[in-house]
Formats: sequence, C-alpha cells, structure tokens
Amino acid sequence: MIATLEQALFANRRWVVVFFVVATCLMAWFASRLTIDAGFTKQIPLSHPYMDVFLEHREVFGGANQVVIAVMANDGDMFTEEFIDVLHQLTDAMFFLPGVDRTQVYSILTANVRFLEVVEDGIRGGNVLPADFEPSAKGFQQLRENILKAGVVGRLVANDFSGALVSAKLQEFNPGTGEKLNYIEVANQIEEMRNEAIAASDGKFSVHVIGFVKVVGDIASGVLDVIAFFCIAFGVVTVFVYLYMRSVRLTALLQACSLLAVLWQLGILNALGYGIDPMSILIPFLIFAIAVSHGIQVINAARSECGENIRKSDAARAGFSRIVRPGLAALASDCIGFVTIALIDVQVIQEVAVAASIGVAGIILTNLLLLPVLLSYTLPQRHPKHALGTGRRNFLFPVWMTVSRVTRPKTAAIVIAVSSVFAIGGLSFASKVRIGDEHSGVPELRPESRYNTDAAVISENFNIGVDVFIVIAEAFPEACIDYEALRTIDEFEWHMLNVEGVQSVAGLAGTARRLSEAWNEGNLKWRTLPRNHYQLVQAVSPVPTSSGLLNSDCSIMPIHVYTADHKADTIDSVVSAVNDFNAANPESRVTFAMASGNVGVMAAANEQVKAAQFPILGYVFLAVFLLCSISFRSLTAVACVIVPLAVVSLLAYALMAILEIGLKISTLPVVALGIGVGVDYGIYIYGRVQNHLAEGLDFAEAYRKTLLTVGSGVVLTGLTLAASVATWLAASLQFQADMGAILIFMFVVNMIGAILLLPALAVWLGKINSLAFGKRS
Repeated sequence: MIATLEQALFANRRWVVVFFVVATCLMAWFASRLTIDAGFTKQIPLSHPYMDVFLEHREVFGGANQVVIAVMANDGDMFTEEFIDVLHQLTDAMFFLPGVDRTQVYSILTANVRFLEVVEDGIRGGNVLPADFEPSAKGFQQLRENILKAGVVGRLVANDFSGALVSAKLQEFNPGTGEKLNYIEVANQIEEMRNEAIAASDGKFSVHVIGFVKVVGDIASGVLDVIAFFCIAFGVVTVFVYLYMRSVRLTALLQACSLLAVLWQLGILNALGYGIDPMSILIPFLIFAIAVSHGIQVINAARSECGENIRKSDAARAGFSRIVRPGLAALASDCIGFVTIALIDVQVIQEVAVAASIGVAGIILTNLLLLPVLLSYTLPQRHPKHALGTGRRNFLFPVWMTVSRVTRPKTAAIVIAVSSVFAIGGLSFASKVRIGDEHSGVPELRPESRYNTDAAVISENFNIGVDVFIVIAEAFPEACIDYEALRTIDEFEWHMLNVEGVQSVAGLAGTARRLSEAWNEGNLKWRTLPRNHYQLVQAVSPVPTSSGLLNSDCSIMPIHVYTADHKADTIDSVVSAVNDFNAANPESRVTFAMASGNVGVMAAANEQVKAAQFPILGYVFLAVFLLCSISFRSLTAVACVIVPLAVVSLLAYALMAILEIGLKISTLPVVALGIGVGVDYGIYIYGRVQNHLAEGLDFAEAYRKTLLTVGSGVVLTGLTLAASVATWLAASLQFQADMGAILIFMFVVNMIGAILLLPALAVWLGKINSLAFGKRS
C-alpha cells in the first residue's frame, strides 16, 4: 500500500501541486468567511436528565441565559433623580435589546414588580414606582416604602440601598428577525448601554454587568490577543526551526505547509457550516503545533537519505517511504483520540472534536503528502559527510552519548523507578482535580478582569446575581392551595436556605407566608402557611404567573436557589441537598426535579464531564494501542508508546490540581488534544529504532543513531513549542494562560518521556540482549 501510494504521489507531482494550489485558494476563500459562533445552548449537555427538566419548562418559565445590570451610586444613595433617570434609561434599553424575552425583564421600574400592603379594606397593591412619582423627598420616601413592601431588597435593590438591578433573560434567537442571536453584537450593545449610562451620570454611578452574553463578549474581545500570540508563536517556531535546519528554504517550506493545515481546517469548517466558538479559539494553534512536529520528522527523513549522486526526488521518495507508516499511525491516533471527545453530548465539545479532526486530516494532506512532493523539488543536495545536522551531531554527540546510557539495564531501572514515583505522586494529586470551576467568577477571564470585578460587586451588595439553581416542584393541579403540598415546598425552601453557599431562596411557599402575614395586619406571628383552605387561597391568589413561581394550573412551582458562586463545591452541595431531601421524603406528593438556571446547567455539564472523562481517555489510549499494534505488530511497541503517555497524562492532571484548574467543558478537550503531540514523539522514535535494528545494529547503537536524527527533531519540537506558548502566560484571558501552562508542561514532559522512559521500558520489556525488541510478533 505504501509503495502504491508513493508511486501515485511522485509520478504525478505536478498535478499534486496544482491540486493543492487550487484547493488552497478555495479554502482561503472559505476561511475568510469564518465567523465567531457562540451560543448558550451549545454549552448545554442536552442528553443529561437535568436538561430534560430544563427544556420541558423553558417555554413557561424562561431559560437560564440571564443578563444582569447593576447601577451603583458612588455616594451610596440611590434615591436621587439622576439615579432613577439612569436606571430608567438602562431598563428601557434592556427591554429593546435583541433576543430579550420582554416578559422576563425585571427592575423596580417595570410593571411586573409590584408590592402588596395591608390597609383598612384588606390588601392594596401597585407598582413599586408609582405612576404619579415625583423626584421629591416625599416621592423617594414612598419609593423606599414600596421597595420594602415588595420584598425586593437584596433581589432588585442593594441591601444598603446603594444601587438597583435590571435583570432579563435572553432567547437563542432575535424575536424581531427570527435569526439566530449574535452574542458578540448583543455584548457590544450592552457595553454601549453601560458607557452611555456612565456618561449620562457624569461619573456619579458605576454600572456592572454579568451574564453569559457578556462572558462571550469579553472572551471574544480577547481573540485579537490570541491572534497576536499566534503570530508570536509562529515567529518563535520559525527561528528555532531555522537554527535547526540551517536552511531558509526548508524552514519556509515547513512553516508554509503547517499554516496550510490550519488554513484548510478553518476553510473546511466554514464550508461545512460551522463557525468557531470562543472556547475553541486555541485549537488552530494545537493543529499548527502537531503539523510542525510531523513536518520536522518528514524533512529529517528526506534529508537523511541525501547523498552523493542521489537525486532530490529519490531522497524525498525514500524519506516518504520511511516516514509514512509511523506518520499515519501517529496522525490516525490523534484523529481517533479527537473524535472520542465527541462522546460528551455537548455541542461545543463536539464542534471542537470536528475542528480538531479536520485539522489532523489537513496535516495528513499538507505535511505528510504535499511536503514530501515539494521536497522532491527543493531538497538541498548534500554530500554524505554534510548529511543532516553533522555539525549539530558533533556538538550534541556528548549529550546523546550520555542520554543513550538509558539503554543500560541498571540506568533503565533507575529511570523506570523514578517515573513510577512520579506516576504515583501524579495519581495522588490527579484525584484532587475538581470537576467544574475552582474559583468564583468566570475562570476563563482573569480574576481582575472587568467581568469578575462586576460579579464581585453584585455578589457583595445583593442576595442574588446571575448564579441561580432552579428546582422544579412537580405536584398536581391546584397543589399551591393544598396545605400539605405547600408545606412540603416550604420545608424544602428552608432546607435549601441552610445549605452552605446558598445566599437566598425564592419560592411560592415563602411568598405565601409573607402574604399571610400581610393579611393579618402585618403581625409576624402570622408569617406561616394557613391550614385553613380559604385562608391559603387568599394568601396565594395575589401571586401572578408572571412572577415565575407557578404555572397556570399551579401544578409546577419553581424554587429559585441563589448561590454565592458557581464553584464545584457549591454546586455539589446544592445538588446533594436536593437529593437528600427527596430521599428523606419518598412518599411526598411533591417531587423536586433538577434543574434549571445557569447553575443547573453547570451541574449537568459537570456531571457529564465527570462521567465521560475516563471513557474518553480510555478510548484515546485504546486507539493508540490498536494503531501501534497494527503498525509495529509488537506488544513491546505498544507498551513503550503508551506507558510514557499515561504517566504524562497523570502528571498533567496533577498540574491542574496544583494550579487549581477545574476539569470542565472548556479544559477537558485541551487536555485530551495535548496527548496528540506525545503520541507523535513515541511513534517516531520507536519507528526509527526499529528501522535501525532491522539493519542489524544492536539496541544501544540503534538508539544513539535515532537520537541523532529523530531524537533531535523531537527535542527541537518540544522545546520550540514550549517556548512559543510560554508567552501565553501573559495573555489577557485566564483560559489561555492556563492552557499555556498545561501545554508547556505536556510538550516538555512528553518529550522527556519519549527520550528517556521509552528506551528504558524497551530494555526491560524487549530483553534487548535477545534481539526481541522490534521484531514482529
């Protein structure tokens, strides 16, 4: 098959080049049309049971995609004419924001926020902001009283009356046009609203915004930084590759083919109807990194065939024949590993899997097929004594002689023992990696970012924010006027209010108790659920369905659990509390189903990641096992490639635990994708050692020769890519900085594992003295 492929490729070199030129122009056109494609539902694990509840009740009670704007008075007093004007301006602007569900816009100025009070004739209600409101001392006193009567302190008004909120829920489409909601455009409009409000107040007020749409907007605004860092990485890689190749021609060729792989990836994505999600903006760099790794080995293989009276085309063909089998095995392992990520039923992760798989397919075309053909035209002619890297080999010869001592049984045993210690330590730390977020705020952004600062301000001044876990109380028609049913809900609300990490709870039972108090002259001893059916009806009837606390026939009653943050520990506590209550009340006619709200979505995503992380890694390693077995037909080869990879994976998880990086939808794919480079290192080194053993060399000499060619390329790739992503540590996005730290670690440690642990394992597993290493079983 390899011979047939080689013949077809090199016998039609001109047509191959013409095809790639035409196809690249087409891909460039498609890539130029690629747009950022973000969406809230893309983050949702739709197959999770929680999301069945979420989707079932979304039409009635709204979704979990919420945006909150807080206006804070710098002098601590919201009862001024200027403050009301700014709040009115933001409320109106929010109402007409694209994608907003207008029935779900709340502030003390909207008609759906009302108060109730006890009067001589019974109960009187009205809007919190009276229709005849005037900005006078009397008017503001009335407004303060209405706010207290409405019970919105801590919810829509700051606990110390220093500010107020405007809250709204977004839909996935623009109701005005019916088109899919453009999150970037909406985020920009919100930012304009903020700036206009601050300007209108002459700096007297601060405006703070939280919500998924702003997260997307802030991450997208960091895309320019990502592009800048990609350019820096490209420059660093170019310099290192040139210092290794000592050829402008070969360096340009390698970099061009690696960029083509990225261009093809982006073009094909657009051609298939995909955009690029802000959470996957680092995938193109990973594809570039893997392409550079393979390209170096392709050029090494071709240059090692150069010699006197050997034509460039013959050297390129011979190098292609030598490199194509391990290259295809490595890239196929990468591709299958990336496809397994799609096992997590979350659209954004599946799009990452598609993008990464397309990128690997592009590498096969541009670096494994096109690059050898181009080398057949451009490969510099060299005399054997000037073969690849002779000067560098002389310079590195003492280093490689030292490293090759790992082929001695005693040295190999020490390397294996040290690696075992690291693996055990890594396993102990890896178990501490949390599923979900480790910190409050949004971990994709820097702690000092404007968004996280806004989130902290809102959390400090209000009892609610954007973090809400909604539990659906499912009962029977008219359950809200059934004492036993409502008492169960009341007990549940109290139970949840005492969970660590919960700031406040809003539900129909608590509202009914307050209304019962109001009907009884405001006497606190009547803040309880009436046992009398008619009194209970009286307490519940003023609560409209627009409050979001009940549906039309009162059979569904959501309970809003507002949490202090969305850390993994907080979410686990809330979920456990709900499960504990259901377990303690198995015969209740009211069941509490999880979950809606953004924290409910996060809980489902965390459980989905937890369930899928080990199967995904298992499938990745299974793919490596099968492809190495097919390619090398040796169990020794499988162990030598997989064991270092497994040790590095454990250590990568340990690093995440140490750096407090949670395992979630945005980080799991990068960890899995980072394994791809490690697979390449091991397969290329093992394949070259096997070739030298077939020539009759003993293992020690075969490994020394491998170090001089493939080994040098592996070290170059590891150090170059690590240096190129080191700049990410200074990125404006915390997500990029975290991924940079993980990738630096995986690039370098995978390199070390392939250089030291792989041959050490071969010594003991293959029993080198019997020449069993490398022979087909």
